[in-house]
Amino acid sequence: MVASACLENEIPLCSLNDIEEGHSIEMVIQDRPLFAVRKADAIYAYWNICPHRGSPLNWSPNQFLSIDQQTIQCAFHGALFEIDSGLCVLGPCSGDHLQAIDLHQSGQDFTISAGQELPPAPVSLRAQALADLEDKE
Repeated sequence: MVASACLENEIPLCSLNDIEEGHSIEMVIQDRPLFAVRKADAIYAYWNICPHRGSPLNWSPNQFLSIDQQTIQCAFHGALFEIDSGLCVLGPCSGDHLQAIDLHQSGQDFTISAGQELPPAPVSLRAQALADLEDKE
C-alpha cells in the first residue's frame, strides 16, 4: 500500500484582489493541479479532478465556471458544481463533491493550509503511452 502524501508547508495561493468576482485561477503544487474561484469576498479552492472521470475539469486555462458564472462546470461532460461547497448538482456525478482544499485566510491573503492530504499525482496518458511503446521495442 502506498502512503499518501501530505502538504508539509503552507503555500501562498492568492490575494482576494487577484481574482475578479466570478472568475478563477489555476496552479500546480507538488505536481497536483488545483483551481480557486472567487465568490463574494471568499475564495474556494479544489483539486482539478472531476469525481466522475478523474479528468481535469477545464479545457482552457483558468476557465472553470459556467457561462452565468454561478457554478463550476466540467468541460468534459457538463456536470455542474456549487462554488461554495463543491457539490455536484447536475450531471453523472450528482451528489458527489469536488475535493476541497483547506485554505487559511489572513486579511486579504489566502494560503493553502499545511498538513492536508494530497490527491494522487495525475498520470500523463501521453507519457504512459510513449513508455508502453518503448517497452514493446
